[in-house]
Amino acid sequence: MNETPESTVLDPTAAPATADAVGGVEAADDGPGVLETRSMDVFYGDFKAVADVSMSFTFNEISALIGPSGCGKSTVLRSLNRMNDLIPTARVDGEVRYHGTNIYAGDVDPVEIRRRIGMVFQKPNPFPKSIFDNIAWGAKINGFKGSKSDMKDLVQGALEQAALWDEVKDKLTESGLSLSGGQQQRLCIARAIAVQPDVILMDEPCSALDPIATLRIEELMLELKENYSIIIVTHNMQQAARVSDRTAFFNVELDTTGQRTGHLVEFSPTDVLFTTPKEKATEDYITGRFG
Repeated sequence: MNETPESTVLDPTAAPATADAVGGVEAADDGPGVLETRSMDVFYGDFKAVADVSMSFTFNEISALIGPSGCGKSTVLRSLNRMNDLIPTARVDGEVRYHGTNIYAGDVDPVEIRRRIGMVFQKPNPFPKSIFDNIAWGAKINGFKGSKSDMKDLVQGALEQAALWDEVKDKLTESGLSLSGGQQQRLCIARAIAVQPDVILMDEPCSALDPIATLRIEELMLELKENYSIIIVTHNMQQAARVSDRTAFFNVELDTTGQRTGHLVEFSPTDVLFTTPKEKATEDYITGRFG
């Protein structure tokens, strides 16, 4: 893994920055895609987990990644903000471009990338801190220089965007761990958006939730796409059909040695993929013939 230079700490209350401020790499004109992969391969040691993935994600849209277990959906998602860097054997070939900047370039700070491309995990993981401090913490470590009043406004704004403010405004000093599962997940979403990214990655954010909490998170995603690009991994095809604008289907190929490598089969508008898929493998999966 390349060692990165010290980066400039940005004001999390400012609007999302353009790519030429990310690691000092000059931005390119990348058209409508806020984030895209170009011939991306992901390895864990000698094992190629995902091969040759090229996709472009548009602002103000929800993109869903679906496919059978082991096809590399979560691996692809984690590669979009360099979370896989935390795995010593992981490496990415090809490019992942954010506003035209390759985020795997040697002078790009992965911490800064994760501020701009936030992540919400499968299991809610609030910090063992107060509800208020769960939100304020990210802003503080990113160099927030506002007043206490400004911080209160930032916390309230993030909780309002996550549709949680009315439920917690009278108990901000209580532990985030005291909330229900669905509330904890919305708290984690509020925490992610408090540092004002413009892309939010969600790795099966509803798999640990009951149907009512799941519906609330889905409603929230539809509200949030007005201000963010959202990319979600889900095993629930009905969820993908309900919330996403575009859906990518991944599948697994076996080589002659039996090694399983994930690959992108097709990436289409959701209504097209579920009604008239281009590939037979996609049709077989969405009709329940395998997976």
